[in-house]
Amino acid sequence: MTRPPTAAQRRVIEAADPVTGRLRGTEAQLAALVKRGLAFRHPRPPHDCFLTPEGHRIRQGVEQHPEPAGEAPAGTGVFAARVGGEEAAPAMGAARRREVHSAWQGLLELRRMTNPDGATDRPCGWERTHLVQAAALALEAAGHQPAGPDADGYRVRATPQPEAVAVRGPDEATLRACAATLEKAGWQAGEHTDPRTRARYLLASPRRV
Repeated sequence: MTRPPTAAQRRVIEAADPVTGRLRGTEAQLAALVKRGLAFRHPRPPHDCFLTPEGHRIRQGVEQHPEPAGEAPAGTGVFAARVGGEEAAPAMGAARRREVHSAWQGLLELRRMTNPDGATDRPCGWERTHLVQAAALALEAAGHQPAGPDADGYRVRATPQPEAVAVRGPDEATLRACAATLEKAGWQAGEHTDPRTRARYLLASPRRV
């Protein structure tokens, strides 16, 4: 399990610019946040650090929204979108929905900051190096149900193909709905048939233009 941020790291995260997610801190503090996937360095000078979707989730997360009575508190570790099939998946309550929303908004800001033209309708470099998480976040943020121990839903998995993930679902309607969501989020998605099982699945890749 990923360790939650330290108190010092949380202070740096909470002091980030509320719009851009730009961070200020010592070089050691910023390097530690980058290493943990909570921040990234902008590729252009002066190479400032900005929050990743996980960092935005922590900054805008449950500490700003106290839990209603009877609802379990959300974890304080690094956010992870549900890829489907998790044994101990987070409850889909109000806290989880807020976490997903914050992570998605952070990802859109990351697109704006790092895509050369500032486009938010096209995946950015971070998504191309975190394909499964990025596709799963787009699906979960749109309200799709991930597969769980007692529920049918989507499953996002890596593939041998570069810049492509496989999305599987219990039926054609689920696949079509997932394809529409991914395409709206800037991905290309097409249906294919598994040659061994004959099951239908989506092959999805981040769109470049």
